[in-house]
Amino acid sequence: MIAVMLEILGSALLGLGLAAAAAVLLAHRLPARRLVLLAGGIGALLGAYVTHEALGPGHVLVTLLGSLGVSAVVVSLLLRPAAQAAAPAPAHRAVP
Repeated sequence: MIAVMLEILGSALLGLGLAAAAAVLLAHRLPARRLVLLAGGIGALLGAYVTHEALGPGHVLVTLLGSLGVSAVVVSLLLRPAAQAAAPAPAHRAVP
């Protein structure tokens, strides 16, 4: 029972930490910070649930790694394309 509580708490903290780091490092490419933190936390809890159900009890470290992976995927889905500089207009050729 305590191991499951540690998995839940640990995965939520890992997801929030990953989302906070992404929100700081990629602020120009992500939506509102609150949405990024929410997505990271929920993704981590979902990843912990799926990993725990797949492996069973007793795999705390692997469950936390699974939650971190799913959280990273969910946060990466929020990324917008980087703003690129406008391409220069093509040169017009004179038609002979």
